Amino acid sequence: MITVNGVALPTPSDYSVAIQDLSKGERNANGLMIMERIATKRKIELAWKYLSQSELAAVLNAVSPVFFTVTYIDPQAGGNKTGTFYSGDRNAPALDFFDGNIRYKDIKFNLIER
Repeated sequence: MITVNGVALPTPSDYSVAIQDLSKGERNANGLMIMERIATKRKIELAWKYLSQSELAAVLNAVSPVFFTVTYIDPQAGGNKTGTFYSGDRNAPALDFFDGNIRYKDIKFNLIER
């Protein structure tokens, strides 16, 4: 469903693509809004309910560079799209620790288009 630098991430439990317009706007002397669209960018919100230590490490290592290439399913394009992204803060709370193995739950972070 989503790859980072060619590495397939585990299928997320939650996947949402936000289409964000970056714009500069102001009102003229007549009170009419004048808007200049600078760019349209994507923010991909990802979450996983449960990941093992090895799965989480692979995900976090994939998004650790400052910028990376992401191929994802884009709702506006109607198929796969590729772009350069960076990662927001990554949250990975532990679920339990049993027999020397840790599992993680509710892992969440965003990928923001450069």
